[in-house]
Amino acid sequence: MSASQTTDDPTLLVKIFGKDRPGITAGLFDTLAAYSVDVVDIEQVVTRGRMVLCVLITQPSAGLEGDLRATVHSWAESMKMQAEIISGRGDNRPRGLGRSLVTVLGHPLTAAATARIAARITASGGNIDRIFRLAKYPVTAVEFAVSGVETEPLRTALATEAAALGVDVAVVSAGLHRRAQRLVVMDVDSTLIQDEVIELFARHAGCEDKVAEVTAAAMRGELDFEESLHARVALLAGLDASVVEKVRSEVRLTPGARTLIRTLKRLGYQVGVVSGGFTQVTDDLKERLGLDFAQANTLEIVDGKLTGRVVGEIVDRAGKARLLRRFAAEAGVPLSQTVAIGDGANDLDMLNAAGLGVAFNAKPVVREAAHTAVNVPFLDTVLYLLGITREEVEAADAQVGA
Repeated sequence: MSASQTTDDPTLLVKIFGKDRPGITAGLFDTLAAYSVDVVDIEQVVTRGRMVLCVLITQPSAGLEGDLRATVHSWAESMKMQAEIISGRGDNRPRGLGRSLVTVLGHPLTAAATARIAARITASGGNIDRIFRLAKYPVTAVEFAVSGVETEPLRTALATEAAALGVDVAVVSAGLHRRAQRLVVMDVDSTLIQDEVIELFARHAGCEDKVAEVTAAAMRGELDFEESLHARVALLAGLDASVVEKVRSEVRLTPGARTLIRTLKRLGYQVGVVSGGFTQVTDDLKERLGLDFAQANTLEIVDGKLTGRVVGEIVDRAGKARLLRRFAAEAGVPLSQTVAIGDGANDLDMLNAAGLGVAFNAKPVVREAAHTAVNVPFLDTVLYLLGITREEVEAADAQVGA
């Protein structure tokens, strides 16, 4: 809106819709230019090849509105489009205080689920200003720009609704910081990779069942992590150190892990991992994936054998949060602009300390406490929670492959 125009000045909303083709937008503005109008607002959407172009303009000089209407309709007909022109006053109504971005992931995303999410936003006092599809595979991801309600109460309201509907919903505060350079820190076992590393070692030691039982109890929060770590590692005593290379070769990355890291790195993010597992594996992952940070426990090896002990700083629940803060300080990234991803109870402090904590295919206690949850088996869907579109992901892949 020009400086001389008031909110009560007459305006015209010009709406063009029909089959999309090159030149429609330029053609409309060429037509409007003859009437020396100002552009107040503009929005264009294309869905399955059908375009809707809305332009809010100032009213033309006296006596020219009828001619403008006739000319626009004639131009639209020549382009095999339809036109609608609505008189009114001023710009759009001011948005309410509070700006949030709500990302909804569905596999599939049903109309019923979308209706419930939209209704809950409205019931919370929010208004949906814009909806944008981020991705159509491997999940459908859409983003709602919402105003009129603060982020935290909206997040709480939608978390309850999402759990009932079986969809994933993330709510973050809108603003420039969302796409600023960030730090993403992930857990390793059952997050970055599909395996529990200590169970891979245990398989070679013939004690996999015993270790798995203790691991499961620890991840559910039923056992103190450090105590359970020492108990499990003790079962590996005497194992030949050559098994380290075998375990590294057995590690399976979670689907989408490479895409997630590759895209983040291309967009200027720093990426790290913290693990209750072992540096013998995380150091290898750091090199293979080009990670910026990695920290884990270290298995003691003496005379070519595992001693059944760990050495150095223990990475437990509190340690993961401490390392997130350390990585953020080293990266020069405010803690509010960090993202943490994990699945177990020992990730909770880290998830809560981060600006955005994502529970990835997590245990119930973790899903309930995290900012948001992702319950599909594709790690790269976390990108959509950051507002990164599938097109940007594919551009990153193309650049790497070039």
